[in-house]
Amino acid sequence: MSIELPPSFDGAPAVPVDRLPAAVRDELARRAAGPEPVAAYLYDTAAAVARAERLTAALPAWVDVYYAVKANPYGPLVEALAGTVTGFEVASCSEVALADDACAKASVPTWVTASGPGKQDSLLHDLARLDGAIVNAESELELHRLSRAAVAAGRVVPVALRVNPDRTDMAGSLRMGGVASPFGIPEERLDAAIALAARLPGLDPVGFHVHAVSGNLDADAHAAYVRQCLGLAVERSAAHGIALRTVDAGGGIGVPFEDEAPFDLDRFGALLREIEPPPGVRVALEPGRWLAAPVGWYAAQVTDVKESRGAWFAVVRGGINHFQLPTSWDIRHNFAVLPVDAWPDGLPRPEARDAPVTVVGELCTPEDVLARDVTVGALRAGDVVVFPNAGAYGFEFAMPAFLGHPPAERITLPIA
Repeated sequence: MSIELPPSFDGAPAVPVDRLPAAVRDELARRAAGPEPVAAYLYDTAAAVARAERLTAALPAWVDVYYAVKANPYGPLVEALAGTVTGFEVASCSEVALADDACAKASVPTWVTASGPGKQDSLLHDLARLDGAIVNAESELELHRLSRAAVAAGRVVPVALRVNPDRTDMAGSLRMGGVASPFGIPEERLDAAIALAARLPGLDPVGFHVHAVSGNLDADAHAAYVRQCLGLAVERSAAHGIALRTVDAGGGIGVPFEDEAPFDLDRFGALLREIEPPPGVRVALEPGRWLAAPVGWYAAQVTDVKESRGAWFAVVRGGINHFQLPTSWDIRHNFAVLPVDAWPDGLPRPEARDAPVTVVGELCTPEDVLARDVTVGALRAGDVVVFPNAGAYGFEFAMPAFLGHPPAERITLPIA
């Protein structure tokens, strides 16, 4: 196993604890006094709904919002968003079932858009049987396999062709467009793929899907990208006589992890309102991280504090087996220190004070690191480190099987 360590903070200070919501501080303080060290994700579902409402209000009426379930498939979160977002972006049978169940509980129709470069026949058959599903086909072979699934189900399935564009001008943490990639159909092969989709039985070509980058913070660049996606879709559909109905611009709206300027949602909405899509054409966005990251926190109680050759280490209850995001995304993910007064009588209580600290987990590998060289005012064994912006790509993105420690708990806020 080889995992790149997260970048060093070079002595930058920890997040002030008063930036944590009171509900997070209160719930963690209560649990930290219990017999077992805290290791938990906390999710504020009401805050997620508020973000979805804010996003929808900022966008033109011709834009649909699909929550990317892969970002965080926690059941209560998905259920809370059903009825607020237009639908869900899914990539597996379990995500289809989760979205369908959440929409049923909310008494709203199930609308999904499905992506992924390796859709199995089981997923294609589930999608073919589901009203309200658009399948974003990623290859010529997938078009053939989807056609077979549609014919077997006796259905006509709306299909959008996922395009790997020749270029994209957006910056982001991951790039999937304009480069060699397993995602989508290269733009130079798009005409042949459109012709194939039009002649295969059981398929109804309705548009195009493009998802170029993740983690973009530039609203102007993102609006220009949506305009680019629309232009490509209008041109190619007209050339092939396709009745264009949907242009899916994917996700990619980022959240800042440091002192970066956040994505300017109002600016983005204003720029989109300058665009006039053809009548009857809907544009889909698939935010995942933007909706989920700021409404989740990962908390891990410090089980030991060590000084080793001039460096300080805080060992926490759960490391990359619970929270692998900082290493997987190569980001500087800062934390706050929540003081906990309770401590067993008779035990020494080691402490780091006014010093850079590296937070490590409980695994038997030096790669189990969550944050490096963050200066803390005081950090003791028994205190809790809390990572904000942990609501996306957290619990399910970790490596829980290594050493077999118990998984992190998941807590829905507010507590009833």
